[in-house]
Amino acid sequence: MIPFSYAALLSLTLPEITVAVAGFLLLTLDLTVLRKSAVQVRFGAGALIACAGCLGAILLLHHAPLGTLPESMLVVTPLTHTVQIALLALAILTVLFSTASRITGHVGEYLALILFATVAMMFLVATQNLLLIFVALEFLSLSLYVLTGFDKRSRPSAEAALKYFLFGGMSAGFLLFGMSLLYGLSGSIELPRIAAAFGGPTLDPLLLIAIVMVAIGFGFKVAAAPFHLWAPDAYQGAPTVSAGFIASSSKVASFFIFAQVVTVGMTVAGAQRVGTPGWVPVLAILAAVSMVVGNLAAIAQTSVRRLLAYSAIGHAGYMLVGIVAHTSWSLTALIYYVITYALAALGAFGVLGALEAEGIDKLSDLAGLYRRAPGLSFCLLIFLLSLAGIPPLAGFFGKFYIFASALAAEPQLRLVWLVLLAVAMSAVSLYYYLRVLKQVYVADGPKDAPAIRVGLVPRVTLWVVAGLVVLLGCAPGLLLRWIGVQ
Repeated sequence: MIPFSYAALLSLTLPEITVAVAGFLLLTLDLTVLRKSAVQVRFGAGALIACAGCLGAILLLHHAPLGTLPESMLVVTPLTHTVQIALLALAILTVLFSTASRITGHVGEYLALILFATVAMMFLVATQNLLLIFVALEFLSLSLYVLTGFDKRSRPSAEAALKYFLFGGMSAGFLLFGMSLLYGLSGSIELPRIAAAFGGPTLDPLLLIAIVMVAIGFGFKVAAAPFHLWAPDAYQGAPTVSAGFIASSSKVASFFIFAQVVTVGMTVAGAQRVGTPGWVPVLAILAAVSMVVGNLAAIAQTSVRRLLAYSAIGHAGYMLVGIVAHTSWSLTALIYYVITYALAALGAFGVLGALEAEGIDKLSDLAGLYRRAPGLSFCLLIFLLSLAGIPPLAGFFGKFYIFASALAAEPQLRLVWLVLLAVAMSAVSLYYYLRVLKQVYVADGPKDAPAIRVGLVPRVTLWVVAGLVVLLGCAPGLLLRWIGVQ
């Protein structure tokens, strides 16, 4: 425990401050010096400042001190640094993808919102205090609402943002109600002290209500069924880069803090045993429903974005399996899975962003794509096969580690049924991913269609992301060792 002082607070939050300053700087320059410049120039300059701020924060995290502030307001460990670096890397990739976007002339505001959302996620993963968790979640949510509706010329974008906002406001109420019950029952807003207050042999009925309320609140944030209704519209209506950001970075932060809340703050009697009340059966049901609803609904989709949205719901179910297992190995597996999933999902949306100018959204629009854009088609192949869990790509090892960690908890929790369901739904997911690739590589497209040109920056970024997906699949130990130094 570090005694509170402004010097200690400054040293622990210097990476977050760096990203926030970069956001304000690019916003100021865009509204003053670069105001009359071309949109492409403004995106280039803004991306340079944003990437510099994120890279500076990554360097600071490598040398940042570790420690815990009073009331667990900040809990800085090697694990939180690892997740924060992953969030910053995803923010850099998102910014680079956005350089080819032409959805808005408000370049500074758009890039600044991406950085401010990243700051919120960095605080979110570095706290074990209910108050700061809620504030960071709402700061993140407000940024994502605006990013979703940023294309003012698009009616679907405005509709998606409104639905996202309404569902988000309702879920925030459930989450706040659950957190208030936890505070009322334990007398503390610190996760470790909350866990210590519930050490009895039985569970208070109000605690069961709190568990359900918290699960509903976080279920919305991670797009777990049946709290997923906002996701298909948001993924389809939002600007492509915004949708990719929601599908990647916010998943990493939300799942990490969800795991922290239930494993650190609600390690209560009954949660460790089968057939007794607790959060394990609640999350197991959420995982099962998400896998079934997400994967089966994806089969019927004709829009690629909506297909990826329902795919994300299915993947949320797989990730919940890692939380349900709640062992030290399952946490490592969860972080590996969510980071590699975020890379593949962001890459898939990056490909769709490159195709946005061609008006490609439906599966039928992808017919014969490999002739028009062989590089984009190959990257999409890598991303979708990784999401399907095909070896030797990163997605295969993510699922393998998640399922293995759940089976390791089998003698006590009896999760074999959940693992078998997850394997079956993975087979279903392979079918609809192959439907997309069939259109790309097998179906005949217009023979006189011109080749698709992609800018240098997004093209190089796509190849970098695809390379990372292959590298982390062929050498998963690189990421596992990085995560496992905790």
